[in-house]
Amino acid sequence: MCGIAGFVNDKKGKKEIIKKMTDKIIHRGPDAEGFYIDDEVALGHRRLSIIDLSSGNQPMYNEDKTVVTVFNGEIYNYLELKSELVKKKHKFKTNCDTEVLVHGYEEWKDELPKKLRGMYAFAIYDNKNKELFIARDNFGIKPLYYYINNDTFMFASEIKSFLEHPDFKKELNKDLIAPYLSFSFTPTKETLFKGVYRLDPGTSITYKDGKITTKRFYNIEFNVTKKDYDKVVDDIDKLMKDSVEKHMISDVEVGSFLSSGVDSSYLVALARPDKTYTVGYSDKKYNEIEYAKNLTKELGINNTSKIITKEEYLKVIPKIMYHLDEPTADPAAVALYFVAELASKDVKVVLSGEGADEFFGGYNFYRSDVDVSWYNKIPKCIRRTIAKICLHLPEVKGLNFLVRRGLTLEENYIGVNKVYSERETKKLVKVSNFIKNKDITKEVYDEFKNADDIVKMQAIDINFWLIKDILQKADRMTMAHSLEGRVPFIDKDVFNYASSLPIEYKVTKENTKVALRDAAKKVIPTEAYKKKKLGFPVPLREWMKQDDFYNEIKGMFNKDTAKELFDVKHLNKLLDDHVNGKRDNYKKVWTVYCFLKWHEVYFES
Repeated sequence: MCGIAGFVNDKKGKKEIIKKMTDKIIHRGPDAEGFYIDDEVALGHRRLSIIDLSSGNQPMYNEDKTVVTVFNGEIYNYLELKSELVKKKHKFKTNCDTEVLVHGYEEWKDELPKKLRGMYAFAIYDNKNKELFIARDNFGIKPLYYYINNDTFMFASEIKSFLEHPDFKKELNKDLIAPYLSFSFTPTKETLFKGVYRLDPGTSITYKDGKITTKRFYNIEFNVTKKDYDKVVDDIDKLMKDSVEKHMISDVEVGSFLSSGVDSSYLVALARPDKTYTVGYSDKKYNEIEYAKNLTKELGINNTSKIITKEEYLKVIPKIMYHLDEPTADPAAVALYFVAELASKDVKVVLSGEGADEFFGGYNFYRSDVDVSWYNKIPKCIRRTIAKICLHLPEVKGLNFLVRRGLTLEENYIGVNKVYSERETKKLVKVSNFIKNKDITKEVYDEFKNADDIVKMQAIDINFWLIKDILQKADRMTMAHSLEGRVPFIDKDVFNYASSLPIEYKVTKENTKVALRDAAKKVIPTEAYKKKKLGFPVPLREWMKQDDFYNEIKGMFNKDTAKELFDVKHLNKLLDDHVNGKRDNYKKVWTVYCFLKWHEVYFES
């Protein structure tokens, strides 16, 4: 894995600027650096050596050095593509997957990404035609941002690289504060840094003569077909074996993260890496270490574990926010940081289980139509009236159920981790202008308007929760420790099959990820395939009631930044009501706290 950065303009001093931009992300690639600089373009690369350790340094060129690339990621089908390109008379100098990109671009131009199976973000500069081509993988496993100011176009793996460019203007995008509070992450193309955009997954940009041309080369589609259940289980088993095998390609040792759930347990049982890593907490309710130890003992492999203390959890938050670039209120980010730190002492590559829930139907939300079929028998007009009334009532337990079951998904569902309603953000945020949640999700709902509700929920969660939270934190927390994280579930062949499964093979009244669990049962020697999803559980709810946590949050809630952006009186009430046991507000409290810590790191330090 690596870090890339670059810019286009005709100013002097490019070498010094691109050096500073890549130094800012040295954690993504501490093994080597490389640059391409001419009168118009500067490209920079930081390398974490994984494949072809001796001759894979970047930038990498074609034969006459008219095409040059900087690349972050892994191309798992590069050997097949290399063979195809050799037959077309392209000459290779290395055994590295990066070289496939330059020759592939010569051969297929902007159709190149359609050929790739893997995780990637790359930039290719065509010196003959004076074109810059950048692309991001199908599901956004690897990050890529861009920014334009006057005559300068710049891109980078992480936003922090832009801070080193003299043409970058750092400005808080206040319009996105309210959506952040609802989603618990930034759900839009534009980021909390005004003018900075994330390149959408499955999308490329060609920049030439000061103009941007955007092209979508991959779209998420669901084509549900009837299938024999036993064959489905066998097919998933074969697909996952193939995906894991390809994700194990490396010239260095590959380890794996391991929790107590079916996803990581399945990967570990298939891959049988020698080393696995688990984190937990002293409270048994939040500790997965024992489950991981039992599995690795059965498999005859090693497990290294760590107990995260309350004190070190709180202490590391500023560092987490720095590496994330943008705030996320997902408590699992901290657990990922510590498990990545643990693994980085031994290995440079790890497998991780992200994506299984979104692809195979792992969230309890997806079971709602099955679980509450009795309520759905009430006429829709009555349920809708009840929901509309509930929207104006004070929050009490059970109210959200009545709202969800009375409104359409389009009106209410923004993902599995919704924190604040729009009504609450209007009260809390001192910003008159902000983007409505329905406007953010509209494009996805329009695309899947004829789909089943569960498919709609999956589409929303893939486009928002998976891409903009789960994969972002997975990339950043591993890269913070110069560790490459690989995600075998997030593979286009795996998704194409999972997206064709009938609903009942995903969720039933009894379970989630039904077919996936039965496939995992074939290789997991313990009962981990049955286990209910925990998702890096954290005792935040309890910790907030203790003096050190409470005082830290209280202090942030009463700083000048909080007073400028939020209704501080309301913030303090949320915190105190939680501490006093009046309401379970820990998610709402944590979401604002994470934003304020992020703001402190990037705008106040």
